[in-house]
Amino acid sequence: MKEYLSLVKEVLDNGETRSDRTGTGTISVFGTQRKYDLREGFPLVTTKKTLFKAIVHELLWFLKGATNINDGLTQHTPIWDAWADENGDLGPIYGHQWINWPQYSIDENGKAAKSTINQIQKAIDTIKNNPDSRRIIVSAWNVSDIEKMALPPCHTMFQFYVVNGRLDLQLYQRSADIALGVPFNIASYALLLIMVAQECGLEPGIFVHTIGDAHIYSNHVEGLKKQLQREPLERPNVVIAKKPIFELTFEDFELNDYNHHKFIKFPIAV
Repeated sequence: MKEYLSLVKEVLDNGETRSDRTGTGTISVFGTQRKYDLREGFPLVTTKKTLFKAIVHELLWFLKGATNINDGLTQHTPIWDAWADENGDLGPIYGHQWINWPQYSIDENGKAAKSTINQIQKAIDTIKNNPDSRRIIVSAWNVSDIEKMALPPCHTMFQFYVVNGRLDLQLYQRSADIALGVPFNIASYALLLIMVAQECGLEPGIFVHTIGDAHIYSNHVEGLKKQLQREPLERPNVVIAKKPIFELTFEDFELNDYNHHKFIKFPIAV
């Protein structure tokens, strides 16, 4: 996709050298934005092979509220294995915050009562019943839980926007690994947008990707330069079974007409 390649070029051309948590070293730009119109096809990067199956597995894993790689709720993506503890636990990461955000109240006897909020369901209900709302937001950045997480949320919050029968989604991502993470993030949130739009009887529209620290690791530079020399191919399309969002399984997703250039292996920085 030309939008993704323009982001790669922006960081390569304008990025400043910066140290990082992993000790690998990066070049970084602070504050970028790209828009991907899903009416032009599904935004899966074609200048290298991108693992759509892993994207589906991870998204469904989040939507089950999963936080352990061994919980068996649905197959997770192996990307998370590097951060899990000896029991496979990751702490209260995305799935917990999206589906089981903790809520506290005082009951009639004056005692504290704990419950949870399913933010995804609440967003869907608001889209259906109050589509003009400017408060259709899902957050993964729960300050009280950050220290308990194996990895604090990189994609921190997202907002839905309804207009003229179309559903748009904007993600704010505090930290983005341009080579490895961003193609995954684009496709994952585009897929979520399609799923929610289908649930709400709307047309999936524009995914807006806003990034804080957009960075390229020093050992990813050559691979990205190779991608810039490749011509983007036509976008594929995705078909999802018409089922309630929380009943969808891996078999309900179909990727069609995905043509791509050869896979490029990028080492992961942990």
